[in-house]
Amino acid sequence: MYILFEGIDTCGKSTQIELVAETFDNVLLTKEPGGTSFGIQAREILLQDSLSSKRAELLLFLADRAEHYAQIVKPNKEKLIVSDRGFLSGIGYALANGDFEFNHLVELNKFALEEHFPDLIVLFITNMETLKQRTSEKTLDGIELRGLEYLMSVQNHMEESLKKLDIPYLLVDATDSIENIQKIIADRIKEL
Repeated sequence: MYILFEGIDTCGKSTQIELVAETFDNVLLTKEPGGTSFGIQAREILLQDSLSSKRAELLLFLADRAEHYAQIVKPNKEKLIVSDRGFLSGIGYALANGDFEFNHLVELNKFALEEHFPDLIVLFITNMETLKQRTSEKTLDGIELRGLEYLMSVQNHMEESLKKLDIPYLLVDATDSIENIQKIIADRIKEL
């Protein structure tokens, strides 16, 4: 089973991913970008925010996604694969960057994922107040330095995109308590 945990930075994905690993057996934790040796290199480039072309940025994400699917997801389908981010983030960031079309992005991601979307997407939804508070407590990377309004735009694009896709999903209020979120996610995974 392949599950994506999606959401903008500081929304609590990492905490909940760790709790899923403690709750369930046979869990494989991974992330995009960075789940493969190629992904580690791609992540460094992407977090520097050094590419002037948003198309180049998108293609680097897609290359990482294809490699991640081939190396991590495809050979481990008997496990509970939990990925910190995936194609929904890619679509959200691309749409927030401007000149991309939703259906075209979906087709590119289908190609990268060999036509296999996840079994479930858990999308964490935060608010501006919580985002301001949590980002003030950390060092920001190049993408986060694009601004809080940009990050909220990415979140909005992810939510709108998710509702257009035919993929099971769970929307999580990222401002809720860690314990409540953990129970909601565990109950949803048990239903699959």
